Amino acid sequence: MGEPKRHRILMVSDFFYPNFGGVENHIYYLSQCLLKLGHKVVVMTHAYGNRSGVRYMTGGLKVYYVPWKPFLMQNTLPTFYGTLPIIRTILIREKISLVHGHQAFSTLCHEALMHSRTMGCRVVFTDHSLYGFGDVGSIHMNKVLQFTLADVSQAICVSHTSKENTVLRSGLPPEKVFVISNAVDTAMFKPALERPSDNEIVIVVISRLVYRKGADLLVEVIPEVCRLYPNVRFIVGGDGPKRVRLEQMREKHSLQDRVEMLGAVPHARVRSVLISGHIFLNSSLTEAFCIAILEAASCGLLTVSTRVGGVPEVLPDDMVVLAEPDPSDMVLAINKAISILPTIDPQVMHDRMKKLYNWHDVAKRTEIVYDRALKCSNQSLLERLSRYLSCGAWAGKLFCLVVVIDFLLFRLLQLWQPAEDIEVVPDILLSQGEDKRDADKLRVFNGDQCLK
Repeated sequence: MGEPKRHRILMVSDFFYPNFGGVENHIYYLSQCLLKLGHKVVVMTHAYGNRSGVRYMTGGLKVYYVPWKPFLMQNTLPTFYGTLPIIRTILIREKISLVHGHQAFSTLCHEALMHSRTMGCRVVFTDHSLYGFGDVGSIHMNKVLQFTLADVSQAICVSHTSKENTVLRSGLPPEKVFVISNAVDTAMFKPALERPSDNEIVIVVISRLVYRKGADLLVEVIPEVCRLYPNVRFIVGGDGPKRVRLEQMREKHSLQDRVEMLGAVPHARVRSVLISGHIFLNSSLTEAFCIAILEAASCGLLTVSTRVGGVPEVLPDDMVVLAEPDPSDMVLAINKAISILPTIDPQVMHDRMKKLYNWHDVAKRTEIVYDRALKCSNQSLLERLSRYLSCGAWAGKLFCLVVVIDFLLFRLLQLWQPAEDIEVVPDILLSQGEDKRDADKLRVFNGDQCLK
């Protein structure tokens, strides 16, 4: 048997370090594991503050912080064609064979996938979120996703619920969509050496305090739980517009000594907050896949969560108590969790998580999707336009116009700056010793420490 094919991958998203979140973690850990499998991985994102240009992270991961500033919610301003020259330059300089875009919210992702297809690269898209069908924002977002996925080689979703949602929104054939769940770095999220005292039950919440994450539910659930259980205390980590409501609730019910508000928690400190508790509470109203639940379970916490989106797929039934997104049902779920808490062994739970979720397994499964994407035929412009025309009576024609203009601009760029005039960069190959040292650094990394 011959050696497995080495891919040259460009990861693209508006969401990457130093920003923290599920998408950022996914891109980072997936890239690190793909590097260990022998592939070349480069990340492209927008500039963060004064962090612009090329940076290197752990394991030799190269990151292009292109000089575009975020416009709204960490997204760059949609320009359609403004990013074409720099994306073309990166693809040629790094000899990229496959472009992997992340998150339907990301403007940079959509533009990069369109330009990459115009240049003949195969593209893969990973959807990390769930969207509705009724409101104006969702309708607009679904049409943009339909445009992007009309010409995608393969797609990945993080849960089966997310796959159903993406197929319905985009019209993509189900056989082109794969389900590869997220994972957790169990080496970073370990249980405490000594379990917290059972005299006081600590419930931990770590989340962005926004409507979508169910912050309004917490406002109603926390006072009721504190009334029913005098030995229960809450630790709330996170920031957002709903933090004011939580602080008002704490003042109204005189719970200052029982509800601790930590504010924004750096990712490097998340474990230290988790291991101080017994139960992890997730109140999300919509969730494709909740990495926070994995991190909590890996630290040995019993999880109470709303039964929404892909959450029921995340953990086995004996590791999570599910409830409807209703205050009374969530109080009952917390009651059940408190009753079964004595049967929970944090170390056993951690060992099970090590077997269930592994980033190296995610990377190997993603590698299979890449292989399939590269086997897809490279369609001509006319064949691509026929696919865009099927997106709607008016939208299809508009999509075709956008793609034709993109193709013409690409041809003009070829004349103005031929590919032969763009210098190809050498690859960085780490020795075994360096690779092992970097693996150790990965376990203790945080956003700024890992940048070199």
